[in-house]
Amino acid sequence: MIKDLQCIYPALKNRKILNSVFSIIMILLLFQKAQAQFVNQGDLKVTDKTILSIYMDCENKSTGNFVNDGQVHAFGNYNNDGLVSYTDKSSGTTFFTGEQEQIITGSQVADFQNIVFNNVTSLMPFHLKTAIIVGNNSDFKNGIINAGDYDGKMIFEEKAVYTDAGNQSFVDGKVQKKGDKMFEFPVGNQLYYRPVITAASSALENVFTTQYFYQNSNTLYPHSQKEETILAINDAEYWKVTQDSGNEKIVLSLTLNDKTTPSVFLNAAAGMKLAIVRWDETLQKWTNCKGELSDPTQTLNYEKLLTAQVTGYGIFTMALVKEDATDEKLVVYNAVSPNGDGINDSFHIAGIDKYPDNSVEIYNRWGVKVFDAKSYNESDNMFRGYSDGRATINRNEKLPTGTYFYILKYNNSKKVIEQSGYLYINNQ
Repeated sequence: MIKDLQCIYPALKNRKILNSVFSIIMILLLFQKAQAQFVNQGDLKVTDKTILSIYMDCENKSTGNFVNDGQVHAFGNYNNDGLVSYTDKSSGTTFFTGEQEQIITGSQVADFQNIVFNNVTSLMPFHLKTAIIVGNNSDFKNGIINAGDYDGKMIFEEKAVYTDAGNQSFVDGKVQKKGDKMFEFPVGNQLYYRPVITAASSALENVFTTQYFYQNSNTLYPHSQKEETILAINDAEYWKVTQDSGNEKIVLSLTLNDKTTPSVFLNAAAGMKLAIVRWDETLQKWTNCKGELSDPTQTLNYEKLLTAQVTGYGIFTMALVKEDATDEKLVVYNAVSPNGDGINDSFHIAGIDKYPDNSVEIYNRWGVKVFDAKSYNESDNMFRGYSDGRATINRNEKLPTGTYFYILKYNNSKKVIEQSGYLYINNQ
């Protein structure tokens, strides 16, 4: 153990820090039946460009202040009852790279700047029995994180992201995201990665938590209790999405995968349509949130996306619903190529002039609103491939070529009708 610690000595610039490290070394080695343990109960800082490898169980006591601005490699279990943090301008990374299954515990929340999960000793080598925070990035290289069995949770701060999540590594349990950015929650259950996507919002105080369940929701949320438009509810999987802070309603996307999603929901029969449904706690029944099915995205982790603007939070899954043929829909031309040739230069909705009480919202594939207009018409208030509505990002900028999601609402003097779907922009 002392040999491993010697790699940090060159980075120690003064006697006070050096004496502190030697004091820590004196209490590091606690033996219980030949089991060594790394224990910190004082101030310990791993500086930039410094590597600390811990080949035994690591414990940060309640009096411990463990600052990682370098690299910490944890090969055993990890427990935190004190303060685990980093310096904002650093690039501190903690590697959980075990040669055995690793248990992550603690009475206090550990605050990591970067985490790398890379353990191939089993399919689910990480057991998260506490909450941990990611400030910058989490790299899911190998190993599923089991948080669901222990009510553990992984929290992503406002600017935090992740890489490499897939069937080989994800969070089986709760994932929380803070802030207003779009986020694809790296959740799954058993051996299946099944993310859900929350669109970008307009408030930093928004906090969402998501968990995926590869099991039948019927026991807890009876499928017999549903709106009349719902024909069949997915009996193999569901997601729980809660809004822990904020009051904004957002665009939500569920992922489909032929390994977990029943085949009947992958190809809807005539007269039926796939939609997102939500269990309404107040009404005690499943409600139809509607939705549109996308083409396959660039990622290989799921087949398609089912997208809808939800009106609440809680338990979600997909269902087959009756095709709405009672209302006459407006004709939407969903191709836009604003090159000035007079053909498809704008997003054309035939007949919209008859219903001036209307609104149109357009989102990119990540759920970021790029256009928002009231009283949309066929002449001067139209979408022309630029982000030029109100409450949008990068206003007046030309949007990249790709697939976008639209929501159209209009009042036909009897009721408000909602249409949604996908449009393709060719801005080349």
